[in-house]
Amino acid sequence: MQGPLVTDPSSRRLCFCSISHVAAFICFVFILGTSFVVFDFKEKVSTGSSTDFVGITRGTSEIGLSNLQAHQADSWSHDTNLGTTGSNSCKSACISSGSEPLPKGIVCRTSDMEMVPLWGPPNGKENNILQKSLLAMPVGIKQKEIVNQIIIKFASSDFTIILFHYDGVVDEWKDLQWSGSALHISAINQTKWWFAKRFLHPDIVAPYKYVFLWDEDLEVENFHPEKYLTIVEREGLEISQPALDPAKSRIHHQITVRSRKGDVHRRMYKFNGGSKCYKNSSAPPCTGWVELMAPVFSRAAWRCAWHMIQSDLIHAWGLDMKLGYCVQGDRSKHVGVVDSEYIVHKGLPTLGWFDHKTVSSERPAANGRYAVRQRSYVESEIFRKRWQKAVSEDNCWSDPYPEPKTYPG
Repeated sequence: MQGPLVTDPSSRRLCFCSISHVAAFICFVFILGTSFVVFDFKEKVSTGSSTDFVGITRGTSEIGLSNLQAHQADSWSHDTNLGTTGSNSCKSACISSGSEPLPKGIVCRTSDMEMVPLWGPPNGKENNILQKSLLAMPVGIKQKEIVNQIIIKFASSDFTIILFHYDGVVDEWKDLQWSGSALHISAINQTKWWFAKRFLHPDIVAPYKYVFLWDEDLEVENFHPEKYLTIVEREGLEISQPALDPAKSRIHHQITVRSRKGDVHRRMYKFNGGSKCYKNSSAPPCTGWVELMAPVFSRAAWRCAWHMIQSDLIHAWGLDMKLGYCVQGDRSKHVGVVDSEYIVHKGLPTLGWFDHKTVSSERPAANGRYAVRQRSYVESEIFRKRWQKAVSEDNCWSDPYPEPKTYPG
């Protein structure tokens, strides 16, 4: 009969050491994993916060870039961190192309149109938190007095002013009091949509709450920018325009005519002729439509609209019929015409009519204005076909505004 096993003391010590090593390894793995979870949580919390304002000053600027990126499209936010795990927490779909070699804290994705002094500290005494808006206009020297009256109205408000000089004349504006604080950009024979596509990129104008992209032939005696924006915000209009005084304006579309019944209207009614508009009509220009002569965009709406502007289609004809896609929600509610703050559209023919002998060696034909109009019609058809092609080729996109047939009702 075999007796009980006698354990060797050296074997007992070896076993105890093995168990200790395993336990220590398990503790190390647990502590290391916990630190990664805590770090990942802190990183998400720190990058997930956002504020509802951007600090802008004339001469100096201080923008919370991480906050601006989280809020730059207003309510058009997309959470790119959903489903993030420890293995891909350092990957971001929002990294700018070309910034990958840099630490993300140094990447400056946005800018503004504010002038900065050559001396003094970057954060001077004038660094106040503002909610500025932007007025951008194509201008020619022949409309100097009309433009001056417009800018006097806006310069007294919290606006940054940009003038696009399509006739090449810049120096002759220097005698106006506000000229030194405005930005002047010159390119011969170019339209405001050519300028806007190249100089109003959404990341450059991101700090501005609203973008006014106006023509120069407008009278603003009955228009006040502050009151206008108060109405726009109250009514939830993301794309808007001031109504036109029917007694003095050149009217192209009935929906732009001023109504005396309230502050805002969002649709028109037309029972005769072509393109009838009834109460149940849901497509532009019956509703969800503004004219391209004096549009006003919210920050989010402009980010979308800029991408729809075609670089080679400089007159932007046809764009007005699709702008409603750039508002969040129902375009019949978030696109409208402000009646209580109205303007006069003089309808002056500008492009193709100024004195080319003094500003350009590349003169158009004698019937330059007619040629401009023909080009506009051609661009409209090109844009229409591009839209149809894009819709047919994008299997991931569904039209939120299918075109229903409308009937009297």
